[in-house]
Amino acid sequence: MQHELSPRPQTTEPVTLPTERAAGCPFDPPAGLAKLREQKPLTRMTYPDGHIGWLATGYSTVRAIMGDPRFSSRYELMHYPFPGGPDGPLPPAPVGDMTGVDAPEHTRFRRLLMGKFTVRRMRQLSARVEEITAEHLDALARGGPGTDLVEAFARPLPALMICELLGVPYEDRERFQSHAHTIMTMDATPEDQYAALAGLQEYMAELVAAKRAEPSDDLLGDLARDSGLTDEELIGVGGFLLAAGLDTTANMIAHGTFALLANPAQAEALRTDPELAPQAVEELMRYLTIAHTGVKAALEDVELEGQVIKAGESVTISFEAANRDPERFPDPDVLDLHRKATGHLGFGHGIHQCLGQQLARVELTVALPALLDRFPTLRLAVPAEEVPLRTNMNIYGVHRLPVTWDED
Repeated sequence: MQHELSPRPQTTEPVTLPTERAAGCPFDPPAGLAKLREQKPLTRMTYPDGHIGWLATGYSTVRAIMGDPRFSSRYELMHYPFPGGPDGPLPPAPVGDMTGVDAPEHTRFRRLLMGKFTVRRMRQLSARVEEITAEHLDALARGGPGTDLVEAFARPLPALMICELLGVPYEDRERFQSHAHTIMTMDATPEDQYAALAGLQEYMAELVAAKRAEPSDDLLGDLARDSGLTDEELIGVGGFLLAAGLDTTANMIAHGTFALLANPAQAEALRTDPELAPQAVEELMRYLTIAHTGVKAALEDVELEGQVIKAGESVTISFEAANRDPERFPDPDVLDLHRKATGHLGFGHGIHQCLGQQLARVELTVALPALLDRFPTLRLAVPAEEVPLRTNMNIYGVHRLPVTWDED
């Protein structure tokens, strides 16, 4: 049932993108987003480089834009919404970066990979996810109370899984993890971004050469054997999948744990009813929306919400505001693991919806209940306000999560 809202007051002057999160509210979007959404779901916005485009904050508006082929995902057509980016349109997407291209190029890459990330294939990995999870929980227990959950649990689990899936040696992680981190940093200089991308591609080029010489029984080996991709394309796709697989689920595990510890009744509900896990994961994806912001560029004039988005104008997409829209989700600022959060935009929407979402679901569905069950007294080791937040990252979450528990 939709809430009946009061008539929206109208804004006239272009706004800037709200980025300031309220103190003491580590799970909520910047407060300014809700105010703008209440006024208009589509608002004129001034970009840091001076471009006048749009900001979409309403659920139905965001979903409509993400599903409309008249809006492009090509980086070179869009303007960067955060301070510190390029002065003008962005450079084109690197080869293999599927998030920054449109059909038919996007379609070609997507078709090659979709069959390797199906629900059925990812569920077949559940046993391995359970095994890795148990190994890391055992290690936590052996180490005794007190650890950074990001380094000890949240980061290694998805890293091991994506490395095994792709055929990337996990022991090489020192060579690529820092590059992936820089690529995800919003305020990294363009020079640092390019250097990190070059470093990741250099590593992947060595790996691709080895796969070409002796194809292995893994995703990169399969692609090296019979995909028809050029070396440049395979290097790009491999780097893209590796970087995405390292960062996103790791942050959901850590930030999801933080949210559950801050909501003990919800944590207890999941601990006592593991069957709730799949539904809980969807609600956490909605509530946290760690992939918080995107951008599209209009390829032609588009009328939406009674306004005309002109060809060439950029539209910033606030997924976190859309997932807190009370017209779609009643009491949206409440974490409720019993909520049916179907239709949330935590994995995006449309043709660019997250390719690895089924793998992420498997990892989260296994990891979060197992952690709570193994350590029923798990709690923060520092005050919540001292947990360092990733406010400068494309993927929101925590840099560290100091936790402790009572020994058995």
